Amino acid sequence: MGKIGGFLEYGRQEYGYRPVDERIKDFKAVEIPFIADTAHVQMARCLECGTPFCHGFGCPLANVIPELNELAWQERWEEALALLLATNPFPEFTGRLCPALCEAACVLAINDDTVTIRQIELAIIEKGFAKGYLQPAPTPERFKERIAIVGSGPAGLAAADTLNKAGYPVVVYERAAKIGGILRYGIPDFKLEKWVLDRRIRLMEQEGIHFETGVNVGTDISCKYLRSRFNAICLCGGAGEPRDLRVPGRDLAGIHFAMDYLVAQNKKNAGEHLNAAVDIDARGKSVVIIGGGDTGADCLGTAIRQGAKSVLQLEILPEPPQVRPAVTPWPMWPAIRRDSTSHKEGGIRRWGVSATSFMGANGRVSRVACVEVSSARHADGHLEFIPCRGTEFEQEAELVLMALGYVGPDRNCIMEGFHLECDPPVMLGEALWVAGQKNAAIDEYHLTNARGVFIAGDMRSGPSLVARAIADGILAARGIMHWLKKLALMNPRW
Repeated sequence: MGKIGGFLEYGRQEYGYRPVDERIKDFKAVEIPFIADTAHVQMARCLECGTPFCHGFGCPLANVIPELNELAWQERWEEALALLLATNPFPEFTGRLCPALCEAACVLAINDDTVTIRQIELAIIEKGFAKGYLQPAPTPERFKERIAIVGSGPAGLAAADTLNKAGYPVVVYERAAKIGGILRYGIPDFKLEKWVLDRRIRLMEQEGIHFETGVNVGTDISCKYLRSRFNAICLCGGAGEPRDLRVPGRDLAGIHFAMDYLVAQNKKNAGEHLNAAVDIDARGKSVVIIGGGDTGADCLGTAIRQGAKSVLQLEILPEPPQVRPAVTPWPMWPAIRRDSTSHKEGGIRRWGVSATSFMGANGRVSRVACVEVSSARHADGHLEFIPCRGTEFEQEAELVLMALGYVGPDRNCIMEGFHLECDPPVMLGEALWVAGQKNAAIDEYHLTNARGVFIAGDMRSGPSLVARAIADGILAARGIMHWLKKLALMNPRW
């Protein structure tokens, strides 16, 4: 709640950023966190809202934002940290990565600049680490039931942390060489330096969570193996099946999915072994990114740092307005144009453009054929894109990165091994194909049709925000605890 009338006395101040000509030479964090005095002033801007929409409407984790701001304003850091961790187990991730839905729902957003909620959240957790408030706190007593978590992204880590703190022995299986899922391999270091992740993983290990890396469940170990050794299983494998673009020339070399590109660079940054066949480098190349979302922006920033000759990002949707439109009134998330830090580093964006084919020579892509499109939404909500006659053009492209989003979980042995019920694949227009299966069906406790098998995060809901994945992991963990206790009551010897 900060200082009474503080919003009248102080204006909003954003994070600082490293100079563009400096930061594009490395993969270190772009943002410069608040210094103590600046953070304290921003906390003073919080209103004494009777109904805090930031908490109830905006935040997927339901962080108790006004009270957090008040405690931090009074420099009661340890109390603020305890309150923050009561709803959000990983504020150091969301404080760096969340687009801040809470700020869009801030009451000040009606006619003023909002409170810098995300930055204050990050200030609280970093103060907690700096002052030594976060120390390992292993649970002294444990239940006999053991739980396996498959996947170590934000949902898997949240589920593991929640269950571990409740006293359940937890083993997390990760097929990659290191823990973190998309936090480690999908998000560039310039948005989340990996020492932040490693710091949290060490703390979780010290609190009793066991991590197994390099284990591909369904291949290295079977679903039957998990069933025989664990009382419950939570699948948190993410939405790893990318949306493809089925147009002529798609099979040319030099066309890659965005996540393959980002993973390769993150592995190189970490010094992990990278097979030359999967290394993707934009150095000296004309790059075209198809897809205008956050993943496309991450590709843009990565390509600039690799030394691309030019970068063009194409978005099929029309350019959003600069101010909040009437269709997304407060406190909704406003449908406005957003420029990431990567967009401010270089490259060109074009809106309302669709790629229609790829052309090449000697088996490699060299050009992309495009056309401008208009969009029309039908009564059933379906969005149709209509090519505009006479707007066709070609773009030089020695490297094409497809950032068209994701359509569901990876098509792998896990889904088949547990016989999970899924929706069939569907077609979206002539070019966009939803490859693979959609999300597994669950009940209100995140339990699938398979006994004792739960699902959480993007693997359940489709691609979404890190904060929503964390919240979903917590809900799945609570569902597992409810199910185990229900079984224990029905059969005490189980």
